Amino acid sequence: MFAALIEEKTMRSIFTMAMAGLMLVGLPAAVSAAEPETAAIPFRAPRDADIFKEPNAAQILLGKRLLSDTKHLLPENVGDGLNCTSCHLGEGKVPLASPYVGVSTNFPAYAARAGKEIDLAQRINGCFLRSENGKAVPPDSPEMKAMLAYFQWLSAGMGPKTRVEGRGAGKVDTSLVPDPVKGKAIYETRCASCHGDNGEGVKDVRGEFIFPPLWGDESFNIGAGMARTYTAAAFVKNNMPVAWGTNAPLGQGGALTDQEAVDVAEYFTHQPRPDFPAKVKDWPNGGKPKDARY
Repeated sequence: MFAALIEEKTMRSIFTMAMAGLMLVGLPAAVSAAEPETAAIPFRAPRDADIFKEPNAAQILLGKRLLSDTKHLLPENVGDGLNCTSCHLGEGKVPLASPYVGVSTNFPAYAARAGKEIDLAQRINGCFLRSENGKAVPPDSPEMKAMLAYFQWLSAGMGPKTRVEGRGAGKVDTSLVPDPVKGKAIYETRCASCHGDNGEGVKDVRGEFIFPPLWGDESFNIGAGMARTYTAAAFVKNNMPVAWGTNAPLGQGGALTDQEAVDVAEYFTHQPRPDFPAKVKDWPNGGKPKDARY
C-alpha cells in the first residue's frame, strides 16, 4: 500500500540504489586465526565526491562502476543475473550489508574454505566464481586493478587488520533449528513481492533486474556463502525487506526475529540453483560449517 503511493520515478531510484539481493555475505570472510581481533572502529564511508580528489580518480570510478553494474560491464565473468551490489548494498557503504569499508586492510589472510592464505583479488574472484556463477577476472587486468582501487579508497587512512563496526552482515543465533515450512510461509508474505513467487526476481520493462533472483539459473550457485542457511539468515535479519523501518538509507532490517530469519533462509537457500563443481576442493583442512550445502 505504501509503495503504491510513491511516484514511480522515486520508487525506481530506491530500488536501483538498494539492489537488495542475497549473494555472498561479508567479503572479510578470510581472517587469520593466528591474530587476535582488535577493537572495532566506528563505521564511516567516504563521500563519492572525494574520489575526484584522488590522483587515480578515473581508476577508482571504474572500479565503483564495475562493482555496481557487473553483469553489463563484465559479461564474460558473470554467469547469472547478479551484480556485486546485489549483495553488497549501497555500493559497499552500508553497515551490516556486506560493506567494503575496511576490507582491503585485512588481506592477505588465511581463508578456511580455500585452506590457504589468499589476497583480496582472490577473494573477489571467489565472488565471481560462486555468487555470480561465472569466471575469474585476471588479477593483473585493468578491471581487477580498478576494483581493488575502489576497495582501497574506501579504506584510506586505516591501518593493517583494521576492524570496522558493521562489517559483514552481523550474526544470528546458529543454535536455532530451522523450519523450512514456516520459512516458506514467511517468504510468501514478506519476500515474494520483491523476489518473485518462485524466487525468480523482479525485472523492469527493459528486462533488467530490479530485485535479484534468490534461486534458479539466474541466482548464486551452491558454493556461494549465501547458499548457507545461517549466513543468509544474518543478512536477511539485518537488511530485509529494504523498505522496512526508518534507518536510512535502506531501512536496514528489523522486520524478522532470528528464528524467522533462519526459517526463511533455510527455505530459499535449499531451492534449486546452479551447482559448483569445484566445491570438492573446499575446506581441505577441515572446519566446514554445519550449514554448508555440500
